[in-house]
Amino acid sequence: MSWNTIYLLANYWAFAGWALLAFAPRSPRILSFVMYAGVFLLCLLYVVLIAGFLSGGIDPGGQGSGGDFSSLAGVMKLFDTPGGTTMGWVHYLAFDLFTGMWIARDADAKGFGRIAQFPFLFLTLMVGPVGLFLWLIVRERRARAQAKA
Repeated sequence: MSWNTIYLLANYWAFAGWALLAFAPRSPRILSFVMYAGVFLLCLLYVVLIAGFLSGGIDPGGQGSGGDFSSLAGVMKLFDTPGGTTMGWVHYLAFDLFTGMWIARDADAKGFGRIAQFPFLFLTLMVGPVGLFLWLIVRERRARAQAKA
């Protein structure tokens, strides 16, 4: 399977999880599905890729083979390969979807409606830390009010 195919499949899989999170009823069954069929499988793909890269069993391809995590130059070399970039992207997809799940569940628990949640979920999907940062700011007042009650 090509790196492009793996990249596209991971993207579509993550997007399906995001669509369920944003638009489906938030029943325990749906949330479990997003967690285990979405986040878990993306994490599993990442584990397989990183283990394969570190053991030498998977060739990241390209001229940048041989990068590592010990320096900026080493990470840049990893991301200069189709496999390294795909691995990094899967990492982002898994953590952003997990973060989106946390935001959605936290927002539900704090009484925020789905329309109010949508911008934070969208921002987390598109620019992960920005969505999380803004959610942490907005949720604080409601969290303090609930703690006093």
